[in-house]
Amino acid sequence: MTTVAAGLKKLTMVQAITDAMRTMMRENETVLVLGEDVGVNGGVFRATDGLIQEFGEERVVDTPLAESGIIGTSVGLAVNGFTPICEMQFFGFIYPAFNQIMTHATRMRQRSLGRYTVPMVIRAPYGAGVKAPEIHSDSVEALFTHVPGLKVVAPSNPYDAKGLLIASIEDPDPVLFIEPMRCYRSGRTEVPEDKYSIPLGKAAKVKEGTDVTIFTWGAMVQDTVQAVQKWEETHEEVCEIIDLRTLYPLDKEAIKESVEKTGRVVVVHEAPETGGVSGDIISVINDAAFFYLKAPVQKVTGFDTPVPVYSLEQDFLPSARKITAALEQVLKY
Repeated sequence: MTTVAAGLKKLTMVQAITDAMRTMMRENETVLVLGEDVGVNGGVFRATDGLIQEFGEERVVDTPLAESGIIGTSVGLAVNGFTPICEMQFFGFIYPAFNQIMTHATRMRQRSLGRYTVPMVIRAPYGAGVKAPEIHSDSVEALFTHVPGLKVVAPSNPYDAKGLLIASIEDPDPVLFIEPMRCYRSGRTEVPEDKYSIPLGKAAKVKEGTDVTIFTWGAMVQDTVQAVQKWEETHEEVCEIIDLRTLYPLDKEAIKESVEKTGRVVVVHEAPETGGVSGDIISVINDAAFFYLKAPVQKVTGFDTPVPVYSLEQDFLPSARKITAALEQVLKY
């Protein structure tokens, strides 16, 4: 039997996300959940399981299959005193809603000279490695990190998922909360039963190191940890691993501090290379820590293609072999 400390419970990531929403809905009656099949069915991944039974169909709303309508309705609710949490069944389904996000959700504060804010959270499962059909595994976070006025958050574990989602719900501005599908039920960690939050825009140091920094997020965090553990068995160098957690705004201070210490950098993300968040990280390094670099920054990313069919999916994703090859390359200098 697993012993859990008082006030803690062992949760998967999807359970932690549900717990965060339930916690905030109990605390604040303006918090609503909207999306396709989020009510009676409990969501395609059961992330909203049980919420309609506790809060009723007026606060857990099954919507038509219309992503632009879900976001547009949520914007209207948000500027009128509600706090909507709207679910995109998959990140790749968000494209019809891009106009509502880009031209309304993120601009309302500026457009109204601060009179109105849009306190809404857009939840979206993302990422490859789950053998899903086309458009179900997209990792296009960089499309949204380049939209002023929108925070972008990507947890990698259950503890962070609950704390970051609560902070996102409490934020006065729109937040895109992307959830790595591969992490939904890949493991359990201890999560406080009570409410807690993790500040947005703050990275987490997953592993202390002195010779190379690896910046990553989402499902790639655990993949990177496993690759580094194996690699360090036969190497003297020690890697530092930083989970960025928030992709916009980036934790520039954490990036600068780690690069100043190690002088070598690898960035790992599963999104396509061109236009990816890795470019923004490298820009921060060039601005704040360029003269500390001992070697060119290495990137381990997906390819500049859509996620392929599942028979080729693992070839698309960053792998332990690719991560260790990048470490070998950056340590040549």
